[in-house]
Parts: sequence; structure tokens; C-alpha cells
Amino acid sequence: MPRYKLIGYLSGPLLFFILLLLPLEWPNPIIQKVLAIGAWMIVWWITEVVSLSVTALIPLTIFPLLGVMDFATAAKNYASPIVFLFFGGFVLALAIEKVNLHKRIALNIIRLTGTSPNRIILGFMISTAALSMWISNTASTVVMLPIAISVIRLLIQDADGFTKNDRNFALSLMLGIAFSANIGGTATLIGTPPNTVLVGFMAKEYDIELSFVNWMLMALPFMWFMLFLNYLVLVKWLFPNRLENFESSKEVIQLEIDKLGSIHKAERMVLAVFALVAGLWIFRAPINSLFQENLFSDAGISMLGALLLFSLPVNMKEGTFILHWDDTQKLPWGILILFGGGLALASGMAQAGIIDLIGDAISVYKDNPFFISSLSIFVVLFLTELMSNVALVNIFIPVLAGIAIGLNIPILYLAIPATLASSCAFMLPMATPPNAIVFASGHVKVYQMAKAGIVLNLIAVVLLIILAKTLVPALF
Repeated sequence: MPRYKLIGYLSGPLLFFILLLLPLEWPNPIIQKVLAIGAWMIVWWITEVVSLSVTALIPLTIFPLLGVMDFATAAKNYASPIVFLFFGGFVLALAIEKVNLHKRIALNIIRLTGTSPNRIILGFMISTAALSMWISNTASTVVMLPIAISVIRLLIQDADGFTKNDRNFALSLMLGIAFSANIGGTATLIGTPPNTVLVGFMAKEYDIELSFVNWMLMALPFMWFMLFLNYLVLVKWLFPNRLENFESSKEVIQLEIDKLGSIHKAERMVLAVFALVAGLWIFRAPINSLFQENLFSDAGISMLGALLLFSLPVNMKEGTFILHWDDTQKLPWGILILFGGGLALASGMAQAGIIDLIGDAISVYKDNPFFISSLSIFVVLFLTELMSNVALVNIFIPVLAGIAIGLNIPILYLAIPATLASSCAFMLPMATPPNAIVFASGHVKVYQMAKAGIVLNLIAVVLLIILAKTLVPALF
């Protein structure tokens, strides 16, 4: 075992017991227990001394022992609707890969973007961000992942082998997709759950209507600036690949496309299911409003897609379907547990009242609204690395609303930048589903994601502070 892993293996539980046994006084005794468990998990997650999914089981086993919550309550986090959204997305990606549709799409993307490695990365980032504006970042990532992996396999398995430059290309492509999915969702009110939480909260509690158009006028510039800086950080600074055009010329790419032949029945069926799922994701709110019933949820739509992929026959006589259950052996089941563990830790933090303490600490600086806005952006952005951004916004936005009322400033001046900050989680695999998905590809290490993530987090803080002083007051 490498030394850093041995240190992590020992220091995780040691830090847990030290924090647990320190004679500290808290408003709620659960706080110390949750902080101790969180510290243990963070150390093991960062050092990867055991599987990330194994670390994610700590809340399920330790929370009941310490009285943070009972087993049944903790286990609910591992069966959250978000986990089922995740599962359905994985199934959709699995179907795309099984029928070879990802290769067809990948080859056509290469043909359109050219054979420059950096242009290919930029093309994937723009496509993922644009898709994430309208459907969940999880869905956009799991659809793009097999396509990206196909591109990597096509373009880096050449005569010189898998070189450092090739690895940097694969790393930049994977991180670019995940980060673009996170960023893209900020641009529309329906792009990511925290945005919809803010809309619902403001309408219900303060009768404030958020305009879809005004939101896009405000958030689109942020999205494009963040996306462009993301690209520069990955391919020009941290992980430059220094590759010339790939050996596979346009003629070779076209030859590969020709080898695939015309699109076959299974591909058309998968495309139809994808179109149905994407359409329902995009028009879910209008459909629910039309029938005045909550007929569809993102997770329910995702599971409907999975059900169709397992039950639609390609050949009824032979009894073959698009997917069979044996195909799920290729699913990264551990990632589902990983995300459940993150939700469980978030639930423990919320129950302990840790977020309320942070809000109270921020409100001390009531004489300096700009400092409070900047600090809230910073705190939310880094907290979202450790807990669900939906849970964070649900808990933190009411705190910011109270602070804004106390300062006699519009609530949205604090709430909008903080909400956007909750979607800017770039450092850790468990921070967002897109991060976890690309981590599962095997092309990204935790320290590499953290290295790029800390830089992008700080860039996001600066951009959001500028946004809070300019477009937010101008449009809201």
C-alpha cells in the first residue's frame, strides 16, 4: 500500500475519534458527531484508500450507532429519487453503447469538429452544456460519456501507445464533460434542481416571480464565461495535451462511418426512447401543469426510459429486447452507493443544524452587504462539494432571505448568486452526479479532479461576485 494511502487509512478513523471525543460545546450535540463522520469520509474519499463506494457506506452504519438517525432514515438516502434518476441515466447510456449508437454519434462529432484534439474537447463541452440547459446534468453526462470514451478509443490507440499527452487529452475530455454539465444547468430556470427550488421558494414565501427570460439574460453570460475559462484551464494550463491532428484523417473517419452502414432497428429504437425521455424532461412542467397533476418527475421519466429499454422487443420471435438484465453487469453500481452516501451525509448535516450555524455566523457582518454576499457565495460553493446542492439550497436560501430582510436589501441579491454557486461543484467525485459519472470512466483520479476543481471554484467565486454586483441588480 502506498504511504499516502496508509496515512489516509489510519488518519481517517483517528480524526473521527479525536473530533468525536474533543470536549467541545455545541448547540446540538449531533453536530460534533456529524463533523467527525464527515472528516473521516473526506479523508478516505480523497486518499481512495478503500473504494469510494465503501466509504459512502459509513453514514449507513455509523449514524445509527451514534444516534444521528436510525437505520431506516439513513437508508432512505440510498434510495433517493436522485439515485433512481442516476440509475435510469446509466441504463440509457448502456443501451446507446450496446447498439453501437455512441460510435456512430462520436464519429460524426469528430467529422464536424475536425481532428484537432482541443477542438474535439471544446465541441464536447459546448454540446454538453447546451444539453444540460434543458435536461438534467446527469442525463446529459451519461449520454455523452460513452460517446467520449469511443472518441478516446478511436484516437489514442495509435502507434505510440497511450502516452502522457494522450492521457491528458482523455482527462481534459472527461473533466470538460462533467464540468460543462454542471455549468450548463445554471443557464435556465429548469436546467438544474437548485434553480427550481429557488423559484418555488420565492413564489411561495415572498410572492416573487422569477422571469425565465431575465434569468437567461443574467445566467447565460455567466455560463459562457465559465465554460470558456473552464476550457482554458483544462487544455491550456493544467492538462495540455500538445497533440497535433490525430493520425486518423477525415477520410479514415468517413470510412469508419461507412463501415457502420445504415442505422438499424435497435439504434432507431434507442433513439426513439432517448427522444421520448429528453422530450418529457424538457416539457415535464407544462405537461404536469396541463393535467394539474404531478404526473412526471425527472427520476420517474428516467425510470420509464429504463423500463422501455428492458421491455421493448427488437425481435419478438427470438425474444430479444434492446437490453436484458444481464447487461446491467456493466453498470457501475458502486457509483449509486457513492451518491447515496453523499446524500446521507448531507441529511446528517441538515439534521444537526450545521447550515444554520453557518448562516448565523454570516449574519454577524450585517453592516457590509457586499462582504456577506461574497462570503455566502464562497461558503455555498465549497459546501456543495460535500452535500447535495438541492439540500443545500433548501436549507441555505431561507437563511439568506432572513439576512437580506435584516439588511433591507432585495432577497434575490443574495439568493441568486448563492443558488448559482451551488451548481459550481468541481472538486470531488461525490459532489455532483456528472463528477461521479466521469470518475467512473477510469480516466480521472480524485487528486486530478481536485486540482482542476479548486482553480475553477475560485474562478466561479470571482465571476459570481461580479454577477452579484452587475447583472443581478440590473435584471432583478
